Amino acid sequence: KKLTAYHEAGHTIVGRSMPGHDPVYKVSIIPRGRALGVTMFLPETDRLSYSKKFLESQLCSLFGGRIAEALIFGHESVTTGASNDIQRATSIARSMVTKWGLSEKLGPLTYDEEEGEVFLGHSVTKHKEISNETARLIDSEIKDIIDRNYNTAEEILKSHIDKLHIMADALIKYETLD
Repeated sequence: KKLTAYHEAGHTIVGRSMPGHDPVYKVSIIPRGRALGVTMFLPETDRLSYSKKFLESQLCSLFGGRIAEALIFGHESVTTGASNDIQRATSIARSMVTKWGLSEKLGPLTYDEEEGEVFLGHSVTKHKEISNETARLIDSEIKDIIDRNYNTAEEILKSHIDKLHIMADALIKYETLD
């Protein structure tokens, strides 16, 4: 319960600290399905597209939970609770680089190999559209985006460690905060 409280508090504090991020709607450490807790952000308006600033704020808040676990309990005590956060962050960063042209190094090009529906035999006749060098550059750029946002989130939590403790205590006491 304590670990989950710090994890969700980490998401909340980083999300609230990032410019352009959706406001926090609710935070809970009551288990739901496979999740031990949840931090819900609710957009103020409908969005049809996302800015780079917004996407990077999402990346930072996704790492807030894992970083909070590491700061409070030590790197050896970090749990698998952040696995979905890591998958989502990696997917966003990959899309930024390969689909949306939001990489400074690779520019406004599409490197995504997934096109349309997958039909029987499609994968057999499909040819590779990028070189090995470009694939390495894509991987490097994705890692740079992840690392940069992870470090930003870590700085935020270190500078707001007092708020992290207060919020985790409140979550342990009340279980759900609006």
